[in-house]
Amino acid sequence: MEKGMLKDLKSQVYIYAQTNLPTLYGRFKVYVFRNNIDFKEHLAIVHGNIRNGEAVPVRLHSECLTSEVLGSLKCDCREQLQSALKYIASQENGVVLYLRQEGRGIGLGEKIRAYALQEAGYDTVEANHKLGYPDDLRRYDVAAAMLDILGVKSVALLTNNPNKIAGIEQFGIPVVERIPVQIAPNPVNRFYLHTKARKSGHLLNFQEAYPEPELLAV
Repeated sequence: MEKGMLKDLKSQVYIYAQTNLPTLYGRFKVYVFRNNIDFKEHLAIVHGNIRNGEAVPVRLHSECLTSEVLGSLKCDCREQLQSALKYIASQENGVVLYLRQEGRGIGLGEKIRAYALQEAGYDTVEANHKLGYPDDLRRYDVAAAMLDILGVKSVALLTNNPNKIAGIEQFGIPVVERIPVQIAPNPVNRFYLHTKARKSGHLLNFQEAYPEPELLAV
């Protein structure tokens, strides 16, 4: 998608509120975006001056209530978010886009149903398919519009997921570098991380950090 299409997206996305926010990881400026595309409120957590920035460190992070609020050990989402905030706070500038796309886009209720299937022996991909969903329903058009509105010209993307690189570039935001976000596994999420690498194409060095695990009943 070219810049002309991104301009059309921007007409449907706007900043609703903004404030300064001191956090455990550093001081940020927070922008709440609303839009007429998915009608959700998404958050931009900004450090430093990113306007007209090239190779700005950016994390596209999807909401995960179970890990970020409840402390679930079934995934590495909380640790990825914390790592990204710490890293960006240590840089000259950067932004975390907190996207309201729970459960890879299927929503909280369906995610919990998928968890129940995982307890019965399915992996994360198989559970989604069993519920009638593809591997991943997340979208990045609104994220691209948010970055463009904030003035970001190109990004260094903090991700292990090639789909995020393709997704953001599709909507006119160049990715000039990939910064890996590798989190040490715990005994519960080791199989989940292995599945991400083996079935979802995530660029994890799982030969060293994510060896072939046995399926854990959790």
